[in-house]
Amino acid sequence: MAIPQLTAPRARLSRLDTLGSPYLYILPFFLLFGAFGLFPLIYTGYVSFNDWNLLDAGEHQWVGLANYRELLHDPYFWNALGNTLSIWVLSTVPQLLAALWIAHLLNHRLRARTSLRMGVLLPNITSIVAVTIVFTQMFGRDFGMINWLLGLAGAGPVDWQANTWSSHLAISVIVAWRWTGYNALIYLASMQAIPHDLYEAAELDGASTGQQFWRITVPQLRPTIIFTAVISTIGGLQIMAEPLLFAGSSTPTGGSDRQFQTAALFMYEQGFREFRFGYASAIAWTLCLVIAVFAIANFLLTRRIANDEE
Repeated sequence: MAIPQLTAPRARLSRLDTLGSPYLYILPFFLLFGAFGLFPLIYTGYVSFNDWNLLDAGEHQWVGLANYRELLHDPYFWNALGNTLSIWVLSTVPQLLAALWIAHLLNHRLRARTSLRMGVLLPNITSIVAVTIVFTQMFGRDFGMINWLLGLAGAGPVDWQANTWSSHLAISVIVAWRWTGYNALIYLASMQAIPHDLYEAAELDGASTGQQFWRITVPQLRPTIIFTAVISTIGGLQIMAEPLLFAGSSTPTGGSDRQFQTAALFMYEQGFREFRFGYASAIAWTLCLVIAVFAIANFLLTRRIANDEE
């Protein structure tokens, strides 16, 4: 039976459909990204070059780099950036190590393994407001459970909100508790893709469970570890809700002495409390640059470590 030949117009339409359909399928994403991602980013950059007060009914004046120069000499900004980095380190490093250990345990045959895997994700899907309020009560100065446990151990109570180190530690615990299970499931999915033949060969060679973990599992998880490290860096440097709710009020100063005010909280304070929209936009773009630098540095560092080990 002869195959019918397409006419020239129909052939052109067929080629156009083959070439253009993939772009039409992904067009909605780019339209939404342009409207709700790219445009606000560019517009925020424009606003950062203006003296823009939200109370002046949209009145603004072009000031160039004045907002950025003021920001570089603002001690409150550097304090907020230092607090952000401190909380990021205290929460990210233990979080990823704990996630790796939990994923390793869940990768073995356990009773109710499916329920346990679902359970580690519960902190991530729980409302961040509810989680922070509960932990704030636990870290309460007078009637908190943490101070009660410290009292049983013979230690004195700690005013977790009053000191820099204690407030950073408490907020880091909240962040780590919420995201450890999420990262653990990512590691678990990658662990299940590792060929089981590698473990069988290592077991025949007399390798212990710990040796198999460090010599097989961790090297095979390097791309996933790099991914979670970069994502955790981006999220950790944008932290805002936890310190805001940890203060127990809607005041974005992060404590009486700004001891746990983060960069995102400082941006919120300048934009929606001082109504300095231009200055807050400059903070947003500076924070974006800091996040990009740390994410790239984190990626290059972990990749170099992986290459050196190979």
